[in-house]
Amino acid sequence: MKALDSAVQTKIDQWLNGSYDEETKTVIRKKLEEEKFDELTDAFYKDLEFGTGGLRGIMGIGSNRVNKYTFGIATQGLANFLKNNYPEQDLKVAIAHDCRNNSETLAKVVADVFSANGIHVFFFDGLRPTPELSFAIRELGCQSGVMLTASHNPKEYNGYKAYGADGGQFVAPYDKMVMEEVQKISDVNEVNFDGDDSLIEVIGKEIDEKYLDELVKLSVSKEAIKRQKDLKIVFSPIHGTSRELVPEVLKRYGFENVTLVDEQMTPDGNFPTVVYPNPEEKEALNMALEKANEIDADLVMATDPDADRVGIAVKDLDNNFVLLNGNQTGSLIINYMLTAWEQAGKITGNEYIVKTVVTSYLIDRVAEAKGVECFNTLTGFKYIGELMTKLEGVKQFIAGGEESYGYLIGEHVRDKDAVISCAIIAEMTAFYKDQGTSLYEALLDMYVEHGLFRENLVSVTKKGKAGAEEIQQMMMNFRANPPKKLGGSQVVMVKDYQTSEEKNIATGQITDIDLPKSNVLQFITEDGSIVSVRPSGTEPKIKFYCSVNSKLMSPEDYELAANTLDKKIEVMIEALQN
Repeated sequence: MKALDSAVQTKIDQWLNGSYDEETKTVIRKKLEEEKFDELTDAFYKDLEFGTGGLRGIMGIGSNRVNKYTFGIATQGLANFLKNNYPEQDLKVAIAHDCRNNSETLAKVVADVFSANGIHVFFFDGLRPTPELSFAIRELGCQSGVMLTASHNPKEYNGYKAYGADGGQFVAPYDKMVMEEVQKISDVNEVNFDGDDSLIEVIGKEIDEKYLDELVKLSVSKEAIKRQKDLKIVFSPIHGTSRELVPEVLKRYGFENVTLVDEQMTPDGNFPTVVYPNPEEKEALNMALEKANEIDADLVMATDPDADRVGIAVKDLDNNFVLLNGNQTGSLIINYMLTAWEQAGKITGNEYIVKTVVTSYLIDRVAEAKGVECFNTLTGFKYIGELMTKLEGVKQFIAGGEESYGYLIGEHVRDKDAVISCAIIAEMTAFYKDQGTSLYEALLDMYVEHGLFRENLVSVTKKGKAGAEEIQQMMMNFRANPPKKLGGSQVVMVKDYQTSEEKNIATGQITDIDLPKSNVLQFITEDGSIVSVRPSGTEPKIKFYCSVNSKLMSPEDYELAANTLDKKIEVMIEALQN
């Protein structure tokens, strides 16, 4: 008979004999009787831990699952950190949640634990976007905040994003300090679940209004919108949190012809109309695209459940809708914002933009051409937020983003914001239409001016304990034996963000990388191709990001040139996986 690993059995015994509710214990006993050892191992072999996006996991029973106990322990640890870190201050936190199953119940558990620890809680009266939580932390002078969301993950998931006083997710050294406090809690009895309702203050409309006011200030092309107020926009929140705020911000920007995908306007953690609520996937936009074809729309936008990412579709030269990827949309936003700021005479030389190291280097080219500084950070928007806070009052942030469909325009928050992104995407569509062109043509013109860049991300899933070990081994192999050639071009530079070293292959010269340590490798070839490899911080995946580029002489050459580059990426990814 197959037995459970002793460490797993010990953890299960702790749950069976500890202060856990009877229903939880009954489920564990039943799984033991049915000998569901693989299931139990995965649920108990480790504790859920903070990755690049906080805690995220499958809902269920166990130390490696999302439930009231794992969230309770995380919150008690965070409360202990806050009490240690801000000993002389009246502590305040803000809490929001998205539309996921159990989010509201779990949010109340989090609020109870904070308030039981004497911390004042600002508790949103209903589901809200992630960026509004970031805004509330800053607006209300909180030392921390928690967003309950699993972003665009499948319906089985939920998550816990912890934020610092600047409204950004915790970064070093604070992320480790919070984790250490969480790890110190060895017994669920150390968690105080007895909430103090007198310390829980419900917030809502008044924060919505202040947030929307900030977004409206960021509009740059008001005259173009006035002339193009009938721009046909189709929008879907994919059953998520942006269902009120995006239509409202579009209205306040001056757009009068917004069609909503009614079937997806109802908040629902089962996401019944899609396979995954991920606007990176064409399938998630199918309903919006059907509607767009019916009414001959100019623009389609859909946000993920917690409204920090947005996917868009625009019409190509043959009047067919095409989905733009995160790199294309991000490059367009940066190009538009810098152009509009330039035309408005707002560029002084003190402005900057930010992107991550795995996001299109087309953005670096655009910024260079406009004379605006472009910073590259590690993967994860928290690093963009960290840099923004560091440069606050020193330099002027215009916009930033990452390839995974998350962008920010303006300094009002420290996380990606699909609400302001929708407003600015609509505005730039109006801006180009007002000039007798389109967003798609603006994309091609940008390629002609700055170079055609093609990127692709391939994620390889490796589930469970064995999967995590396999991913670790793959990274070790890449470090020990980096590829010599990729896509037919010699690898000339290897960047290892774990050792903070950049190695020139020809000369052997090693240069320091001035970024926090992270398990990321980059291979750069002679022809300017870049391959980045990293394990996901929130999912059981290893990710390969490929970027290739070439000159584009005219828009007519686009299809052929893009196909050539896409084939090159395929060859590179195949070589890396073999």
